[in-house]
Amino acid sequence: MSGTSTLSGAPECAPTDWPRIGDYLIARLKEAGVDHLFGVPGDYVLRFYDRLCRSEIRHIGTTREDTAAFAADGYARCRGLGALAVTYGVGALNVVNAVAGANAECSPVVVVSGAPGVAEQRDDPQLHHRFGPFRFQREIFERITVACAVLDDPYTALREIDRTLDAARRYSRPVYIELPRDRVDTPAFPIPRETPCWGPAADQAEGASDPEVLAEAVEETLTLLGRAQAPAILAGVEVHRRGLQDLLADFVRQARLPVAATLTGKSVVAERQPGYLGVYEGAMGPEGARQVIERADLLLLLGVTPNDIDLGINTARLDPARMVRAGQEEVWVHRHRFPRVHLRDFIAALATAVKPHPGPLPEVPGPMTAPDFPRPGAPMTMARLMARLNDFLTPDMQVVADSGDCLFAAVDLRVHERSEFLASAYYTTMGFGVPAALGAQVARPSRRPLVLVGDGAFQMTGTELSTAARLGLDPIVILCNNRGYTTERFILEGPFNDIADWRFHRLGELFGPLRGFLAPTEEAFEEALGAALAFRDGPSLIEVSLRPDDCSAALNRLGEQLRAVVQDG
Repeated sequence: MSGTSTLSGAPECAPTDWPRIGDYLIARLKEAGVDHLFGVPGDYVLRFYDRLCRSEIRHIGTTREDTAAFAADGYARCRGLGALAVTYGVGALNVVNAVAGANAECSPVVVVSGAPGVAEQRDDPQLHHRFGPFRFQREIFERITVACAVLDDPYTALREIDRTLDAARRYSRPVYIELPRDRVDTPAFPIPRETPCWGPAADQAEGASDPEVLAEAVEETLTLLGRAQAPAILAGVEVHRRGLQDLLADFVRQARLPVAATLTGKSVVAERQPGYLGVYEGAMGPEGARQVIERADLLLLLGVTPNDIDLGINTARLDPARMVRAGQEEVWVHRHRFPRVHLRDFIAALATAVKPHPGPLPEVPGPMTAPDFPRPGAPMTMARLMARLNDFLTPDMQVVADSGDCLFAAVDLRVHERSEFLASAYYTTMGFGVPAALGAQVARPSRRPLVLVGDGAFQMTGTELSTAARLGLDPIVILCNNRGYTTERFILEGPFNDIADWRFHRLGELFGPLRGFLAPTEEAFEEALGAALAFRDGPSLIEVSLRPDDCSAALNRLGEQLRAVVQDG
């Protein structure tokens, strides 16, 4: 009988020093840089939570499961990996939207779901939280993650943990790990640890670029750069997700080229440096960035993942014949494809070999500001709000924008440091902002979040401000109250865009140590902004009163594009 499993799942005669499955998973998450794990308890995950409380990883309880996933997403974008743990069925299914968003946005989030025990699934199938065959939950997550594992076999469990965490790192996407509750404490067959699944050694083990193909791609690109009169760079989200910001900054500095970012890649380069053009998104974006990018005789797209938001709802005018495109594992120079060339190696090689471009950097308008703010008696508007925030932002602040006009208006904001702007810019799910800011500040306490959120999105997930208050975090939330779903109003107006008119500024009476302010005028907003900046013992929420028909210039342009799509449809 040696080598078989008992009913409890433990191999017979297992050595006492064999690791327990739950402990091994926790240790591997810790090794990968996860110091905090978000989630809501439930009976199928309680045993894992018990092991977690005895570890070096701190559990952060949230008000809902989906907000735990948004928080883990924000954490992952700041630390390289985020994690959450939920119960089977009612917990796991509640995170599907947020995990789908992490998948679309290339954010490496680890979903740990408790599950009924292996023996329970076999002997007592009529268990609560079940919604069909037990495999259904795994099959759902297989569609929205890059790797899935069910840790039901003690002989393969540890390899499965390593495989899924390696996939999260390699592809920068979410993964799913299902842990039956009778396997948490089960001894598992150990595996040799030849190479860690995280860090420099793992990057090397992943495989480098083909050196000959890389050399050809770099040589052809440098030849085109040498001939170009007006070259430019468009940087995208993959640069951020792969941690290549420093390499990109070296290349931009050495090449002396103007650089713009896509909306999903906003802040991938420092936004107040010389040569930064702003965000490019076709006709939706600032005109200065659009002119330089679309008129470039050689455009380098580095880490750009084409989608309709980044391309201004198909208003971008980019000519493939004047383009070099570098993604994670291939480079296109005009129409020549160079496979097995990693983005990291390509940018590093260009930074080493490029010669400074002799032409002057183009002049583009600087960040929109409001030196005359506040104007006595003037009502608040979206344009004036963004202009004032540009003056308000400090180097230690991180901007987190929810979907809707807060996101489109934030195109005009210029953050100080690299990678200090977080948003669900492509998947554009409402409710991302407040919980993602929670995860971001837990991940990086030295960065104070400035959260931009609409009234509709806040009604979905704003309860996580109570978690921030409980933890003593101090985000500043700018809540744009225009009494409904403004983005949809500009596409197709109707009573379905109306929502309840909450008294948001009074939430401190409910959420705990939170300061709330009502700002219908510029003078009131200025006073509230100063008070919020000085308050460090908890969150601050400034409710900005806006007209329902007031919106950013970008939303006006987006509305024109989408109205045509909706009406034609």
